[in-house]
Amino acid sequence: MADVEASTRTSGRHPARRAVQLAVAAIAAYLIIAYVLAPSLWRRYDSRHSALANLPGFTFTGSGQPGDPLNVVLIGSQNQLTKIMTAAKWVPAVPLGARADLAIAVDSVLRRPDPNAPVSRLYLFGRVEDLAFEQEVDGSPRHRHHARFWKSDVHDGDTRPVWIGAAIYDRGVGLSRTTGQITHHIAERIDDERDYLFQCLRNTGVLSEWYAVDDYHRVREGKNGAGDPWITDGRLFVGIIDRSADGAAAPR
Repeated sequence: MADVEASTRTSGRHPARRAVQLAVAAIAAYLIIAYVLAPSLWRRYDSRHSALANLPGFTFTGSGQPGDPLNVVLIGSQNQLTKIMTAAKWVPAVPLGARADLAIAVDSVLRRPDPNAPVSRLYLFGRVEDLAFEQEVDGSPRHRHHARFWKSDVHDGDTRPVWIGAAIYDRGVGLSRTTGQITHHIAERIDDERDYLFQCLRNTGVLSEWYAVDDYHRVREGKNGAGDPWITDGRLFVGIIDRSADGAAAPR
């Protein structure tokens, strides 16, 4: 009889103990979600979307025509952006000018390498690009990867500037359909270049985070200032540069 009474008392205590444990776990989960995870997620959502919503979608030519669509964003200091692009094996483009125009025309005809060939001027925030980088393809300036960046007035949570840019692939050199000037003609599928740039950046090991903003572009096709057609899936790629990029070296 004593054993039966002891068993009854023990079985009566276990449900009560389990109920207390579940209550404590529920309270702990609530505190973590309400006071840690939710505020963090909202801060991340706000930093990713509200600030980017005020950024433009297109560049413009000097005559005010729509230029290339903007499809990439990098967050970091100018030095960090330059370092990560260099580590990704993209080189700065030289400023455009009559001599540079002639040089790229001659190099294109003779098929001579010109890794720092200039990019045409495009405008955003009332000025030409702040930084431009490129990768030559097959030792010819006719074909190249290139990206322009403009420093915006927007900053992320730790006050580093947001740089918005256009990553576009040049498929050949010719005359602009609108001005007749010597220019590069772009590849129609601009998303391919956006994807390629971010693959290069991820390979450096100093891109701490990246994500895509869907439906950044509601207009999914058009023509740039030179009359070249383009199409896009509408996504904007955003990359956050790690502070270690200040000392980044090119990957082997």
